[in-house]
Formats: sequence, structure tokens, C-alpha cells
Amino acid sequence: MSDRSPPRIALIHAVTVAMQPVIDAFATLWPEARIQHLLDDALSPDREADGELTAAMRARILELARYAQASGAKGILYTCSAFGPAIDAAKVAISVPILKPNEAMFAEALTKGDRIGMLATFSPSVASMDEEFNAMARAAGRQASLTTRCIPEAMHALRQGRADLHNQLLADAAPQFADCDALLLAHFSTSRAQELVAGRVRVPVLTSPGSAVLAMRSLTRDAAAPD
Repeated sequence: MSDRSPPRIALIHAVTVAMQPVIDAFATLWPEARIQHLLDDALSPDREADGELTAAMRARILELARYAQASGAKGILYTCSAFGPAIDAAKVAISVPILKPNEAMFAEALTKGDRIGMLATFSPSVASMDEEFNAMARAAGRQASLTTRCIPEAMHALRQGRADLHNQLLADAAPQFADCDALLLAHFSTSRAQELVAGRVRVPVLTSPGSAVLAMRSLTRDAAAPD
């Protein structure tokens, strides 16, 4: 008899500020899922200090996925956007569905048009996110472009517990993307600014947690479906 209990989804975090937004997204979009949190809060400062994804850091990303799978997770969602290539390697090594933080949001953005804007707050993640978006667009045969503005002072404010200032800084930058087909909030942590940002532009404002939760729900259902 098949296991009909709700699936366990492992959420792998590199920063504590990414946790509540995805908790909220699951509560709204997929409350039945059983979520498991794995946090290595040294990953983000180590990534920033190293300036690149080192072999040691790639190994840490993979080991977190292995631990999640061994603990019974039916799906794994990474919530920090600075480790894309390392997560791609984990996808090859792990048998359960794995999602990078932004791939579902990027896929949704490509349904909105070809001129995409993005607001980021953690500069080490921007280059790999640009590469990920461009690769996805090419694979879809699209000429889409991604224009990003990074506002590191917003992340600094959030880490100090000043979420209102974080949200306001992002909202103040939003109007420069008024001519885009969609505006993306780059990180799980930036999704808390969605309502304020959406009030400053007329284009769709997409977030990583919302898109990722819906995509993971679909992936795990597909994986559990009988052949």
C-alpha cells in the first residue's frame, strides 16, 4: 500500500532571514506539506568572504541534500540564491526532486514577457542568477533579458531587524522597472516586500517562495504518481 501521508519537504537555508517567508508561503499555498528546516548560517558569510563557490562549499551543499534525503525528505528546496551551480551538482547526485531558489520564479517570469526586472540585496548571488535566467531563456528559445539592481543596504537593514526599511528601499527602487513585463524579488528574504513593491508598479511582482512552493508541490506529486 502506498504512503498517503503528506510529503516531507526539506528546506535548506543559508540565512535565517529566508526562513519566515517560505514558512508563510507553505502555510498559504501547501499547508499539508511537512516541512523540515536545515540551516547552515555560516554558508552565506563564507560565500561572501571566498568570493566564489569553492570545492569545500560545493561539498557542504551536497552533504546537506544527502542528509535531507536520508531523513526521509521527498523534495528539497534550497532557499539561498548564491549557490546555483552547487545545487545543480546536488540534483545529479540525489534521487528526490530538488529546486534551486529561483528556477520556478524564472520559469513563471518567462510566461509574462521578455523584459524582466529584478531587485536583489545580496551581490554574490547576482552573477549566478543572471546565468541561470539566461540559460533558461535560451533553452526555451526566448530572447528574454534580465535587468538587475542590487541594493545591499536593504539586506543590511533586514539583518538589523529593520524590515520596514528593507521593504521601503526595495519599493523606492521599483519604479525604474515600470516598463518591464514582470518584476522579480530575487531572494526568499526579499519576498516580504512584495506588497509594498507591487504598490509602486503596475507589472506583476513575483517572489521566489510562492513560485517554488507551487512547483515543488507539482514535482513531488509527479514523483509519487504511479507509472
